[in-house]
Amino acid sequence: MDMKTKPADTGKLADLRVNGERLWASLMELARIGATEKGGVCRLALTELDKQGRDLVIGWAKEAGMTVTVDKIGNAFMRRPGRNNALPPVMTGSHIDTQPTGGKFDGNYGVLAGIEVVRTLNDHGIETEAPIEVAFWTNEEGSRFVPVMMGSGVFAKAFTLEHAYAATDTEGKSVKDELERIGYIGPEEPGDHAIGSYFETHIEQGPVLEDHDKTIGVVTGVLGIKWYDCTVTGMEAHAGPTPMALRKDALQVATVLMQEVVATALRYGPHGRGTVGMVQVHPNSRNVIPGRVKFSMDMRNSTDALVDAMDADIRKAAAELSAKTGLAIQIELVSHYPAAPFHADCVAAVAKAAEALGYSNMPTVSGAGHDAVYMARLAPAGMIFIPCKDGISHNEIEDAKPEHITAGCNVLLHAMLERALAP
Repeated sequence: MDMKTKPADTGKLADLRVNGERLWASLMELARIGATEKGGVCRLALTELDKQGRDLVIGWAKEAGMTVTVDKIGNAFMRRPGRNNALPPVMTGSHIDTQPTGGKFDGNYGVLAGIEVVRTLNDHGIETEAPIEVAFWTNEEGSRFVPVMMGSGVFAKAFTLEHAYAATDTEGKSVKDELERIGYIGPEEPGDHAIGSYFETHIEQGPVLEDHDKTIGVVTGVLGIKWYDCTVTGMEAHAGPTPMALRKDALQVATVLMQEVVATALRYGPHGRGTVGMVQVHPNSRNVIPGRVKFSMDMRNSTDALVDAMDADIRKAAAELSAKTGLAIQIELVSHYPAAPFHADCVAAVAKAAEALGYSNMPTVSGAGHDAVYMARLAPAGMIFIPCKDGISHNEIEDAKPEHITAGCNVLLHAMLERALAP
């Protein structure tokens, strides 16, 4: 049956909707594996609980008639064939590992939304031209092993399989040993798996959609990130005998630069982000003037050019502050993730689906990293956001409305169909 050439069938496709209750039930069943007392989930990567979650999801895929392959870093690919299996698949996916105090939806929603897309196509007997695949990626969270987004990063050749295998947790257990223990080292070489296009559905993990009362976020890209360690060096002295004018107070100078981090982000709106999240004060004594302060700086924006401009501003401010105060200020770049714009065709497919389905929507950017960042290096990619309550994620109270869960999956269904039905 050729669904893309018959007018009546085109109308049928326009009316196609997922089974939201079935999707919700699957999410709740998966959430029972590693459930916490506060209603969240603790299912760390490559633990026994992760194995149970993987086995459950793969079992559902096989029940839906999908074939499953696993690669050497434990990424799983669940495939529904198309009419032309020589075409690269239209893929969706995310991850099923969680933070230690994680929620039910982060990552898990993107995987199970893909399973629900396949179930819906099966229910209605719809055959796509290209195959459909659902993936889950190993150790996206990075809460047990670093680097974060490990499985997709190895797949995209951002770092080597050997580097990932050698990573250890706090108990000294390695990724390779734990993958072997749970039985998830597959035969396929990471990256030896074609992708025609990639979509990822996710809770926003922020408050923007809820604040604007929108159901769908049409994600245009992921913010670029630069992380720094900044050290201000002064001199310790007694808090009582040392007059204010003669002090070399590292903390007071550091706080000026900390405020500049925030001011810089505000100057480069609307997507500028500036955060100081970690501060170490030496000697950290009540009656000693701080002689050294080390603090983190997290700078983000929607393009690399804007991140670079923020970088230049903060370095200029630091140099001027050092010259004014006489205190040494050292800024060290410790990590850099380039901005990841998504493919215009995939962004348009998401927007078109949201409009056709009648869902309120808005363009948005992702302030957090996702596996789609690495997939965008390999194939046209896009993301779909739905609101989460109060913008809270990486927290046991993470929550999303069933109607939003359903809406995001419906958008995913139609965005994927646009790509998978094309010749």
